[in-house]
Amino acid sequence: MPGLVERSDGPPPVKRQKITSVTKKHQPVPHGRSRVFAPFRTVGLVSPTTVPFTSVPLGKSSFNLTTSAGRCLQTYDLIKGLNLIFVSRPETPGPITATATWRDSTIAAWSTGGQECHRGIWVFKRGKKTQEFQIPLSLDEDIVQLLVFGSWIVGCGSTKIEVWTSNNLEHYTSLFSPFSDGREGEGAILTGGICSLPTYLNKVAAGREDGSVEIWNVSTGQLKYRILPSSSDSGPVSAIEPAPAVSLVAIAYANGLVIVHDIRTDRELIRVNAGQGGQSPISTISFRTDGLGAGNDGRKAGVMATASFNSGDVTIWDLNDGGRRTATLRGAHDQPSSIYDGLDGGITKIEFLSGQAVLVTSGVDNCLKTWIFDEMPFSPVPRILHTRRGHAGPVTTLNFLPTDADGAEAGGKWLLSTSQDQSFWGWSLRRDGQSSELSQGQIQKKAKKLGIVGAGQKEIGGSIKDIKAPEITCIACSLNRDGGIGTMPGVKGIWQSSKQMKGTSTATEQNLTGWESVVTGHKGEQVARTWFWGRRRAGRWVFETGDGGNVTSVAISACGTFALVGSSSGGIDRFNLQSGLHRQRYPNRLTSVKAKRLQQERNHMLDSENSTAKNQFARGVGKHSRAVTGIEVDNLNHTVISCGLDGKIKFWDFHTGNLMQELSWQSHATISFMTFHRSTNLIALSCTDLCIRIIDTESRKLVRELSVHPKSASSKRQQQQQLLTVQNQDHTRITDHCFSKDGRWIIAASTDRVIRVWDLPTGHMIDAFRLPSPCQALAFSNTGEFLATALEDSVGVHVWTNRTMFTHVPTRPISASEIAEIEAPTASGEGGETVIGAALADGQVDDVHNGEDGDAQDMEAPPASVDQLSADITTLSLVPKSRWQTLANLELIRERNKPIEAPKAPEKAPFFLPSMSLLGRGKDEGGAAVNKADDSSAILGVGQEDADGGGDELAPITPGQESRIMKNADASAKAQTRFTTLLREGAASSAATSSTDSASTNSRLLTPTKTNHYQPFTTYLSTLNPSSADLAIRSLDPAAPYGELIAFLEALIELLRRRTDFELGQAWMKVFLRVWGGVLGEVVEDERKGMVAEEVGQDVSMEDLVRGVVDDRDGDGGDSGGARLVKTLRVWREEQGREMERLDGLFGFCLGVVGFLRGS
Repeated sequence: MPGLVERSDGPPPVKRQKITSVTKKHQPVPHGRSRVFAPFRTVGLVSPTTVPFTSVPLGKSSFNLTTSAGRCLQTYDLIKGLNLIFVSRPETPGPITATATWRDSTIAAWSTGGQECHRGIWVFKRGKKTQEFQIPLSLDEDIVQLLVFGSWIVGCGSTKIEVWTSNNLEHYTSLFSPFSDGREGEGAILTGGICSLPTYLNKVAAGREDGSVEIWNVSTGQLKYRILPSSSDSGPVSAIEPAPAVSLVAIAYANGLVIVHDIRTDRELIRVNAGQGGQSPISTISFRTDGLGAGNDGRKAGVMATASFNSGDVTIWDLNDGGRRTATLRGAHDQPSSIYDGLDGGITKIEFLSGQAVLVTSGVDNCLKTWIFDEMPFSPVPRILHTRRGHAGPVTTLNFLPTDADGAEAGGKWLLSTSQDQSFWGWSLRRDGQSSELSQGQIQKKAKKLGIVGAGQKEIGGSIKDIKAPEITCIACSLNRDGGIGTMPGVKGIWQSSKQMKGTSTATEQNLTGWESVVTGHKGEQVARTWFWGRRRAGRWVFETGDGGNVTSVAISACGTFALVGSSSGGIDRFNLQSGLHRQRYPNRLTSVKAKRLQQERNHMLDSENSTAKNQFARGVGKHSRAVTGIEVDNLNHTVISCGLDGKIKFWDFHTGNLMQELSWQSHATISFMTFHRSTNLIALSCTDLCIRIIDTESRKLVRELSVHPKSASSKRQQQQQLLTVQNQDHTRITDHCFSKDGRWIIAASTDRVIRVWDLPTGHMIDAFRLPSPCQALAFSNTGEFLATALEDSVGVHVWTNRTMFTHVPTRPISASEIAEIEAPTASGEGGETVIGAALADGQVDDVHNGEDGDAQDMEAPPASVDQLSADITTLSLVPKSRWQTLANLELIRERNKPIEAPKAPEKAPFFLPSMSLLGRGKDEGGAAVNKADDSSAILGVGQEDADGGGDELAPITPGQESRIMKNADASAKAQTRFTTLLREGAASSAATSSTDSASTNSRLLTPTKTNHYQPFTTYLSTLNPSSADLAIRSLDPAAPYGELIAFLEALIELLRRRTDFELGQAWMKVFLRVWGGVLGEVVEDERKGMVAEEVGQDVSMEDLVRGVVDDRDGDGGDSGGARLVKTLRVWREEQGREMERLDGLFGFCLGVVGFLRGS
């Protein structure tokens, strides 16, 4: 008999700790994060694990279903169509092994696995963690099942049962089999799990490997009874479930038998064989509890459903009259890997919802389904009510939806993906409920006709996957001709050859402007298939290769009208998507007459000595000798670009099918696949020598060569040996690559689990990070926000955000030692970053950790921000446009905003405000109010003596009593002080420099040298708001010798010579002339009169004086303040004219270039 195990305080709950890498000197250490991309979340996960779902009723008709997505829980609302409502956070430290519902919460058991295994049980409510269970030190097994009943929470391990109390979540006891003495041995393993026994207080039943069922009292820890199997060949207990009737329990054995047993009398009542001869033992059982569904009319109770993990079928039983099978849902879920093609599958749990005619099923095929039984008319076979699913196999292809013809940014929202399970999905990154699988026709109806799916008991070979299209290997998409959800209404036929449909199209179908927008190539097929993206269904056409080879690549022209198909035999064919007709072959097919004519032309070319066409390709030649691995069409439908395993890149004439040019790399590499960036006309080709080569389609020349593993061998022979070694290694190949939105980056994934990012202008690798498993496919959104990746061991799609959208990222080259090891994004998004969050994250993404040596610090420092890229460029400031525009038009704005009339005081104060007579005073000791004179004096700030007539001194005003006007006046005074100080310091620095250089004021002003004497002053002035800047300029001292006015003009001259803050300098000069224009006019007039008096007989006008027609006086000693001011103003005018003339020339040149390009 088992005994009670004393409760002991276990170790503290294991917390997720932040791992901090230690940096060694002279050795950069990876950060554990990418510099360019931040993890966001994972889409496409519904029920990818073997952990069964749990259900909890909300009222009478609504239920929440919770599934495990690895290390988080996902909760769906049944009444809303399985809409995702909660994702649990934080994630558990290890994968979830069991779940259960408790009141309005969900319990999840987890285990980290490994040698230092940590286990725990957490409680979640509405997706948030609320409590933790007390874990005993003796717990050395993973909890694989949780059961909640009464005041107990029971966990089932592989050999023992753990019991907790629900009121305080403390561990109560551990139950061991009496036949194993607490050790794992023969007959001690719990193979059938545990279940509660309704109406039996504190009792649970547990199924063992020896076929026995034990009944335990969890309160006393005693084994009450042991039910032995009816025969020796029954095998282990595979499932156990209590029936709605009192004292009845359904027990399933490994040989396929299901027995309904009466535990009160220890007597077998019903026996059915549901396991297909022991090949598929029943792993889950459920009973219908609404009292209907059995009998010929469905008015009786007694419906049981069974399912096996080794099969995707669900069997419905009528337990009346000894039990009989009434229906079989064949193919309810995918079959597991041991039966079909290595894909995940098998049913993990089935459950009838309490009091409802609804059956819920989940499987490892990443699918959650609900089935409903119709009452009128009665049918024992349920129909699908809701479905929530994702890919059942690893994702093989990714492609973001391109931009629509009208420029809509749908491409940043929708992500297309294909998988080994032969499905084609469109995922919405904005709203998860909009994600859907593209329909392949009436698959279920076809399966029923063939007997693969249905209620019949006839079993034939085959699977529902045999009806689907084979696995998709390549995708091409263009939305320019996609008509949306209303494309071709009434068209029902799918995937038919245009030859079969010739002459059957209607006039309505011919006049429609929208047609298929997606073309796919399939594994081992000689045809490419079309799809309607707007209607989310299969299209009308299949395009067959002209040479009989399998389809290896597809493409759609930029206009969305033509589809191109490449074959494994080297041929390329072009089809019309609207009519489905074949239009062209590359190279063009030659008839016998054309072949004779071509031979005559060749002979004539050979006989001609001065022939200019010797190097031209002849018609009908140039076909790839091996499989075509990539096809692209340029933006204008002029050129078709193709590549193949023969190592050649060919440029074809789109209309004639003739070969125009060819590049051959056959001697050193073959080409795996190709991508095309339309904005920059660049193509990237992935080669088998682990290089990505970039070709400009305009010049048709190689512009970049990016190597995944740079060659370190010195001699040519060693390089060739290294190349052969690399090519013979299957784990060193490039799996996929793509361009960034602007074509500046190339992102590539390889089988060494590393994703690399190269900067094309420099050719440097600027980022690299290693994932837990190799990446099979990746795609970059055309909005620049997201990077999508697919790992070979995951059925989900991992989405990353682009940090460079909102923050600076260092782009210096990195080495192989700086590749970071990071985790993939999670389904809950925990640890991930949104685009804004990535930008606002604390700390900057450094290249390496801080080091003491100078080299490390140089490598670590981000590139310094420069004010000017070149001295020949006129640079604007970073000041908002509204600020300097407001400053230039401040007087107009003030005039417009001037009030029409003065504000009027309210006639009567609100009732809840104290009157002036009572404000600020209380009552005296006798309760009398203080007189009004005292109160008025307090308000006016007058001292008590003054209020009594005994003094003339005003009481000091405390800082809290300062008015808004006084505070603003103080701030303005401080601003003017800072403004004047910096201006005078700049003037003093300029004067000191001129005296040191022994240069006169004239030479200092007239010589166009670039100085920074006034840079602190102009920087400070640019930070002032428009009102403060206007007030500061007005505060300049206009008195002779005009030192501040001259210094301000010199600061503006310095700005013009530095060619920085151009728009600010113009705005400041406008305000300066508007404020001090009168003073400048008087000074210029005085100087003109003085010069006229000296130069008798010479007429000097004011305009001539400002323009500098009159020669300057020699030396500085004779210059008055007015003369210096006039000279400074003249220098500013010359600099302004010189800069405007230069800008006009540049602007005219740009207009000429644009006009030339438009004309050509």
